[in-house]
Amino acid sequence: MYARRRHLYFAMMGTCIALFVLAWAVVRLWSVPVAVGMCVVAMVIPPLAAMIANRRGPDDRWWDDPSGDPKSDEWWDELDGKKRPSQ
Repeated sequence: MYARRRHLYFAMMGTCIALFVLAWAVVRLWSVPVAVGMCVVAMVIPPLAAMIANRRGPDDRWWDDPSGDPKSDEWWDELDGKKRPSQ
């Protein structure tokens, strides 16, 4: 899952850079408003790419993992309504 998200992130960022470069190197010669529109679209892509790259997948358990402090883990489990097996 991580590799797929990473590839999608780089594809989106590559598209963003391509839009900027094409807008001001090629498209502006024919239509400045279209070039500005392309830049507006490119401006929206990086936040979306960051959200996609950092979303939690079904196999990711990064916040459910124990912290290593038994007292803290017990406290958080109590808040979450989880029962931890006694050790």
